[in-house]
Amino acid sequence: MLKWVAIGPWLKLVFRPRVEGAENVPAEGPAILAGNHLSYADWLFMPLGLPRMVRFVAKAEYFTEPGVKGWFKKTFFSGTGNVPIDRSGADAAEGALLAARKVLDEGELFGIYPEGTRSHDGRLYRGKTGVARLALITKAPVIPVAVLKTDEVAPPGKAFGRFAQPTVRFGKPLDFSRYDGLENDRYILRSITDEIMYEIMKLSGQEYVDMYASRAKELAKQQAPEAHDKPAA
Repeated sequence: MLKWVAIGPWLKLVFRPRVEGAENVPAEGPAILAGNHLSYADWLFMPLGLPRMVRFVAKAEYFTEPGVKGWFKKTFFSGTGNVPIDRSGADAAEGALLAARKVLDEGELFGIYPEGTRSHDGRLYRGKTGVARLALITKAPVIPVAVLKTDEVAPPGKAFGRFAQPTVRFGKPLDFSRYDGLENDRYILRSITDEIMYEIMKLSGQEYVDMYASRAKELAKQQAPEAHDKPAA
């Protein structure tokens, strides 16, 4: 697989990422790895210090593009543990949940970013409740994860940034069995999600913002032209 044969060794050699708390990830059986999301490179660095494959969801187009380029994309994303889903329709969230359930039912590790999108400014944003629902439905433990400095290696909006040594921190497993049978209670789902995000915040040291990252990005775009139009003092 690409993680162990091609990409993983190269990333380790060049960036020498630090890994802390890998012993908190079970050696076998299902678990949800819930992490912060600073860069598109997060999913490459998160699993490097683990002996197990971590599965993520990826756009179905990465697996269906024709030609040589399409073959390389399919080989790359399949070899690095990604599961194809259709993210274009209204049922994208449900499709992601079904794909995640399949991975966990097979006893594997599933990686998820509760913020839903990358942070544009390095802060930690409010988590979406899909991670809580997934934990209750599958009864899999949740491992909070913090990945640091990947936004320096691969900043938002850029293919490459500058050299940095990323750190990956795995927190202690979170057990939500006390909420069994309440996967449709939106207050419980919010409470669980907030607990997960709090643990990620403690690991990452990021400033927390009680707003969805997608909304924060919209506001930042709206404010950028206003700042540009202001006359110089």
